[in-house]
Amino acid sequence: MKTPLLPANTAFWFLAPALILIVVFFFLPVAASLLLSFTDFDIYALGDHERLRFVALDNYLRLLGDPLFWTALKNTLYFVLVGGPLSVAVSLGAALLVNHRLVRFKGLFRSLLFLPVVTTLVAIAVVWRYLYHPRYGFLNYLLGLLGLDTVDWLGDPDWAMPAIILMAIWKNFGFNMIIFIAGLQSIPVRLYEAAVIDGASTWRQFRHITLPMLAPTFVFVTVITMIGYFQLFAEPYVMTQGGPANSTLSVALLMFQEGFRWWNLGYAAAVAFTLFLIILTGTVLQLRLRRREI
Repeated sequence: MKTPLLPANTAFWFLAPALILIVVFFFLPVAASLLLSFTDFDIYALGDHERLRFVALDNYLRLLGDPLFWTALKNTLYFVLVGGPLSVAVSLGAALLVNHRLVRFKGLFRSLLFLPVVTTLVAIAVVWRYLYHPRYGFLNYLLGLLGLDTVDWLGDPDWAMPAIILMAIWKNFGFNMIIFIAGLQSIPVRLYEAAVIDGASTWRQFRHITLPMLAPTFVFVTVITMIGYFQLFAEPYVMTQGGPANSTLSVALLMFQEGFRWWNLGYAAAVAFTLFLIILTGTVLQLRLRRREI
């Protein structure tokens, strides 16, 4: 008995509900935000739409001349360029340790190290804010035991961003660790066996086998880490409110403040799409550089 053939457009009808949701809740809001960035939409326009004016590229030109934006961009780049590589390095180190053949209870260690990833970021930020407390914080307590001077972690402009980077690495490294473990387990064991027969040391095995075979995994991990770190928001919002002296103000936090504190929604939309272009540029550059290395 032959199975009746389905109509050619059957797949479309199965996909239609999901496509409609994507269009309504993603593409339409994005398009509306883009149009909003070309207007001076603010709190007055909320009450009277006749106050809404089309200003073309004025918001973007204002953005380029705003010192606060450049401060936020500098802080964000600092977070990405310092915190991103450190997070990837910690993730790789944890993956190598957990995946080692001599380690027992691997599943337990993976679960424990992955636990911060599934914990609410706001809750973690609140806990770490107490750990960083200048008088009662645990980190300063440890410094006191070592005979070192205490540090005002979140109140000193020189230490605030490094403190946030440390917390972000602890929060996020578990996700990349799982991806690295998957990459390590896909490497054929016979390559290591052949290297051992040839007398290769552990370092040479890591350098000439592990790293080259993990190259595609590195591409994925570095790109998603960069994208996530460029969207720095919750950490400074909860822990420092962008201070002290704007030393932890990020582009995403600036966008939030302009849009929902000062109600400059048109300007905030321009900040959002500028951040999108920066992330897109960084992603394309990373993919091209990594493709050449691979």
